Amino acid sequence: MAKFNANTFLAEIIKKFIFALYLKNNRFFATIQKISVWLFKGRIMSVVGRIHSYESCGTVDGPGIRFILFLQGCLMRCKYCHNRDTWDLHGGKDITVEELMKEVVTYRHFMNATGGGVTASGGEAVLQAEFVRDWFRACKAEGIHTCLDTNGFVRHYDHIIDELLDVTDLVLLDLKELNDTVHQNLIGVPNKRTLEFAKYLQKRNQPVWIRYVVVPGWTDSDHDIHLLGQFIQGMTNIEKVELLPYHRLGAHKWEAMGEKYELEDVKPPTKESLEHIKQILEGYGHIVKY
Repeated sequence: MAKFNANTFLAEIIKKFIFALYLKNNRFFATIQKISVWLFKGRIMSVVGRIHSYESCGTVDGPGIRFILFLQGCLMRCKYCHNRDTWDLHGGKDITVEELMKEVVTYRHFMNATGGGVTASGGEAVLQAEFVRDWFRACKAEGIHTCLDTNGFVRHYDHIIDELLDVTDLVLLDLKELNDTVHQNLIGVPNKRTLEFAKYLQKRNQPVWIRYVVVPGWTDSDHDIHLLGQFIQGMTNIEKVELLPYHRLGAHKWEAMGEKYELEDVKPPTKESLEHIKQILEGYGHIVKY
């Protein structure tokens, strides 16, 4: 979680104070505004987040070559999670936006040459919405494309969520399963919050790529796919749907942590199965890739 920071608190107080002054005295406001901008710049570079790791040249989490940040902490418990070691809210290491940006800008050439940028992933990035917001603000100031990879498990809608989305160019939203009973068995929590977030993104007309993990025997029935198609039908903010074939590449992490990987016997979906799912979803008016 983003830690409490005195500069952050001070900046919020100053913003409220400035607005009050603006209503009374425009000339005084101009002077105070200059001070606020100076403080705000310092504040961006002082917010602290907790991260697991980063990948400097990722190619599967958004367009182009991307700097992918894996944030620490997640409240979902996906049985197929390939980043099991990112769940612990207190794990990982601290990093400031300033430290992160020093690393990010060294890869700017690769990003610019491929139409890439940065992606906040995890874990779950929205759990540290304030930190990601300020990181994305710093990226936008450098002309870098921003992408939020999220499971949509948003518990509180406030100005921080809106401010984060305001500086997010693209959302990769995991819609893991529309049947809530299956969702709870496979993911560990209800799907209500994720579906609400999808509707919120539609209301904002936020550019979205839907990601759907195809897990044979769990999420690949025709009924499940039609439920997904019906839910996203008419959502014009969705640019495409990505089908992600289930794999076991993260199983060793579970074993290393002394935990049982419950989907040991599940095999990846066949190309024929993926093509069948693709055809069903295309019938609901969306571009589908795998």
